[in-house]
Amino acid sequence: MTSKTESRQDIYSRITDQIIGSLEKGVKPWTQPWNAGHAAGPVTRPLRFNGEAYSGINILSLWASAMELGFAAPIWMTFRQALELGGHVRKGEKGSPVVYANSIVKTEIDEKTGGEADVTIPFMKGYTVFNVEQIESLPGHYYALRVSSRNPDERLTHAEAFFAAVGARILNGGNAAYYRPASDHIQMPPFEAFFNAQSYYATLAHESVHWTRHPSRLDRSFEHHRYGDAGYAKEELVAELGAAFLCADLELALEDRNDHAAYIAAWLQVLREDKRAIFAAAAHAQRAVDFLHGRQVPQEAAA
Repeated sequence: MTSKTESRQDIYSRITDQIIGSLEKGVKPWTQPWNAGHAAGPVTRPLRFNGEAYSGINILSLWASAMELGFAAPIWMTFRQALELGGHVRKGEKGSPVVYANSIVKTEIDEKTGGEADVTIPFMKGYTVFNVEQIESLPGHYYALRVSSRNPDERLTHAEAFFAAVGARILNGGNAAYYRPASDHIQMPPFEAFFNAQSYYATLAHESVHWTRHPSRLDRSFEHHRYGDAGYAKEELVAELGAAFLCADLELALEDRNDHAAYIAAWLQVLREDKRAIFAAAAHAQRAVDFLHGRQVPQEAAA
């Protein structure tokens, strides 16, 4: 009988191996705008059957599956959910792995005092979902396509508003993009220096995720001290994933920066040494993106 610990380890290994497989091919599964033609796009996080977005490691797993299998639709559901919606998974289709993580509170007796104490116990379980392109006879909106007329060479109003609300100190000029912790500022080349608007905002998203690591914000540290060490690679991976998540939320295409190809080897080393590393990086990235979203002013408050 497989123990819960072995089952959790299998989940870590299965998803990490999936990501490693993509990286070994020189492909970063979080940068592919695979669902650009779907009505739920143009570029978005994977969605549950009810339109709720997946988060953390499940984003990476489903993006990787979509790239591998060539899906354009971002919507996923379980076998049973498909049946409840009047559809059915085609015979022979292979599902994709996702995980559910939560915690339960259990009351236990303290051996020293004899009193009762609440203990929080985390748990995680894996399950399988299918893309709507693997399912027949669903309601029409699950298959609807989208026509986009956005001009990528103009500044995008919604992206401008989002990053302005974040409140980071952004300086413009030069030919390099980076976040400098010592002065707590983001340095960006001029907007006009980028190939298109998508590249500009994708780069700003990456640096904004780095900005969240400051001690006054999320206080994230992997004890990296120099370019190229393991801690540096972990922080860059968090920024990569966070930028991918954020660009999905803002309907932006995440385009590769010239320096990111050099990180693939370092990321592979980190992932091969620790099957939980991609889970940790995705969790840090999710917290960073949630923090950036939390800086936005609600519409009713702004009115």
